[in-house]
Amino acid sequence: MQGPLSGIVVLDLSRALAGPHCAQMLGDLGAHVIKVEHPSGDESRGWGPPFVGPDHDISTYFLAANRNKRSLTVDMKSEEGRDLIERLVRQSDVLVENFRTGVLDRLGFSAERLHGLNPRLVILSITGFGHDGPEGGRPGYDQIAQGEAGLMSLTGPSPDEPYRVGASIADLLAGIHGAYGVVAALYERERTGRGTVVRTSLLASVVGVHSYHGTAWTVGGAVPKAGGNHHASIAPYGAFRCADGMIQIAVANDGQWRKVAQLLDIDPGMPKYATNRDRFAHREELIAEMEKALAAHDREHWLAALGEIGVPAGAIRSIDEVYAWDQVRSQGLLVTVDHPVLGPIELPGPPLRFDGRASDDGHAAPPGLGQDNDAVLDWLAERERRSP
Repeated sequence: MQGPLSGIVVLDLSRALAGPHCAQMLGDLGAHVIKVEHPSGDESRGWGPPFVGPDHDISTYFLAANRNKRSLTVDMKSEEGRDLIERLVRQSDVLVENFRTGVLDRLGFSAERLHGLNPRLVILSITGFGHDGPEGGRPGYDQIAQGEAGLMSLTGPSPDEPYRVGASIADLLAGIHGAYGVVAALYERERTGRGTVVRTSLLASVVGVHSYHGTAWTVGGAVPKAGGNHHASIAPYGAFRCADGMIQIAVANDGQWRKVAQLLDIDPGMPKYATNRDRFAHREELIAEMEKALAAHDREHWLAALGEIGVPAGAIRSIDEVYAWDQVRSQGLLVTVDHPVLGPIELPGPPLRFDGRASDDGHAAPPGLGQDNDAVLDWLAERERRSP
């Protein structure tokens, strides 16, 4: 497919989610992505349920992170496999890996060796807890990183009940951070003529989005804690019960508060609710007063009324409702691909759109294991014939 990264070749040595998500993002931007898998396959091919297909052996987890790639099976522990990786490195612009620290070195592909093979190569390395430091070699999976990086302490109904974020957010953030690091390194290469090593981790990616929770501690000396479905600094801002369920209302300033208060027949000027600082100090009382008023009508009524006065509000949708929503479809957030076994299927689409390009044009289905062995080897031989 065409895109801003058309002509860039990505050698994807990663597996599971963080690295594959990064390489998929690069593929969405038009890069030519070769997914190198052990002959037994990326372990995420076995992650489920759900599994789909005639034999119920195709993981929907794998489908989520591997569109726009070609699958090549290689045993990197064999001499033949290492020789093939060398050839691919020479013809690639980017290499993505998420092995544990030192594994790629032991396979004979240290950063120094990779740059010896191809000085223009951009190397992205994703680890669990970083490449150095006292715990740099620790293995890392998403939920472990969510806990270690403080995210679980911020999530859940109370400080006594830490929850993981429902999505594998540490993995996904590491992939996103890795992708923008790769793009920056490719831009730098235009100036210097040389590739570089980009490093990130699950730990760094979660700490990197602490934002105001981080400064609450580093500057304010306060340790943020889980507060359920309400904002840690703004009130009223969260989920509220009405007659037939819950809606979300986000009041970011005093002007919006006055509109909501008038709608709910609450005096907006009383001292305890006059400013955000006042409202937050009396948050539990405010929530109770608002929910008492909201109990008079159902969600549809309140969402319409809040929309009329220009106050941000929304439903809490299930995943099937999200993908049925016309607004999601209008943004290209679903793409149709032709899978070799499943036929036409819909996948969650890329979050970026570019002028003049439909985001659902030309996407390729996630490949079967080793599906493109012959095609990749033919492509590699042709590239080598053309190389000086």
